[in-house]
Amino acid sequence: MEPHSSSSLSPRSIVFIGLVALAIAMGIGRFAFTPMMPLMVRDGSLDAVTGTEWATANYVGYLLGAISASWFARSPRRGLQVGLVGVAATTLAMAWGNAALPWVGMALRGSAGVFSAWVLVCASSWCLPELARRHATSLGGWIYTGVGLGIAATGVLTWLGGAQAATVLWVELGLLATVGAVQVMRRLPAQPGAAAASGVAGASRPAASPIASGNLGVVLCYSAFGFGYIIPATFLPTMARQLVSDPLVFGLTWPIFGTAAALSVAFAAHRLHGWSRRKVWAIAQGAMAVGTVLPLLQPALWVLAASAVLVGGTFMVTTMAGLQLARERMPANPTPLLARMTTGFAAGQIAGPLLVRLIGDTRIAGWDALSVASAAAGLLLAITSIWLWREGIGSMSNARSS
Repeated sequence: MEPHSSSSLSPRSIVFIGLVALAIAMGIGRFAFTPMMPLMVRDGSLDAVTGTEWATANYVGYLLGAISASWFARSPRRGLQVGLVGVAATTLAMAWGNAALPWVGMALRGSAGVFSAWVLVCASSWCLPELARRHATSLGGWIYTGVGLGIAATGVLTWLGGAQAATVLWVELGLLATVGAVQVMRRLPAQPGAAAASGVAGASRPAASPIASGNLGVVLCYSAFGFGYIIPATFLPTMARQLVSDPLVFGLTWPIFGTAAALSVAFAAHRLHGWSRRKVWAIAQGAMAVGTVLPLLQPALWVLAASAVLVGGTFMVTTMAGLQLARERMPANPTPLLARMTTGFAAGQIAGPLLVRLIGDTRIAGWDALSVASAAAGLLLAITSIWLWREGIGSMSNARSS
């Protein structure tokens, strides 16, 4: 099949490219390790401490990938291709990662983080301007349902195939990523659209105006979001495995998480586009706080399932609302604020697993490391949710009085 020209692609084809690319990059490149970690621990190829270090390496790689994605400013299509190939290759290679050679798994997970960030940035940079050229910007939100769909697909594969060795599952996930990458690259145009190239180049220009006052709170709230969601997003299946050893039971938490993420983004794109971004963010972050602390109240599978729904159903909505708010606050050039928010988010999601690693087997007030980290995450999310809501009310009052 010959590559399409950029002008011949329909809006649905563009959405398909972005959706599948994000499903591979995020569902496999970023989050496949979450349901795989308890299976590797079960097989004896990994211990919990090494697993936490590998998870942290992926988050560090994601930060480095987001920073270096500007390399592809002139050709996001090329970055998309390189990132997808990298995710597929590093996933296949994870079949040889184990605790005996911890640096191998750490390098692979770190590289997967870099590649997945490149795909996320380049898919957005190419797809959104192409949709704008076709006057179909309202379809842009549907691209991000790919994140939840990818998480759900990965979760279903590891759930139904949980009786297999983890090495076999890594190969299957790598083959799935390869098939998806081939489908995306078959549909990509031979040359990147001019609008896409100029859109990315424009996004990489230096700031034309200073950061508006009051944005420190926004950055801190987004940083708290990174810390808060990463605890359940990394350890939910591990928590479930502590209650029951059957992978057909504990593995169900991750498909629930991904399905909730996909459905919530679709709902927000269709129903909440007219709402205040700050209020949407506040509600989502508050619901995430509840989902984060639920496992502390009662150690039961239904509680973990409820946590998966609440956290999975809000983390992508929070992402979209936060970034949209940044654009509202600095419409001329939101890049400086977006960069600070992304950095804070990355730092928060690195701090979560590191906190668990630092506490280790120590108990604080009778709580283990996961419980302490979950409590801290829930508290931060709740405080920032209240701040966002109060600031939203204040902004509305000021707007009315003026």
